Amino acid sequence: MSRDVQQEIKETVESNEVVLYMKGTAMQPMCGFSAQAVAILKACGVTNFKDINVLDDDLVRQGIKDFSDWKTIPQLYIKGEFVGGCDIMGEMYKSNELQDMLGSA
Repeated sequence: MSRDVQQEIKETVESNEVVLYMKGTAMQPMCGFSAQAVAILKACGVTNFKDINVLDDDLVRQGIKDFSDWKTIPQLYIKGEFVGGCDIMGEMYKSNELQDMLGSA
């Protein structure tokens, strides 16, 4: 039986308020961009979010890129909606837009 990775991703982003697909984990990021994304979330006061380590599963690593039509990782989802990657998170943080989105999550 084959896995439906797209369905797994859809269920994950829809069943968790905040999801970060990243390299490594929130406790141990494995790239600078993922570390920065975690730091931004923490700066927004988010301590409890679902972190998915794409390095653990090649199907998920490619699947999330296909799911969002976004080719880089990390990828942030809030309330089931794709927000963006590290650069977008940083821009949204500076303008307080990310804090507003997360405040309602």
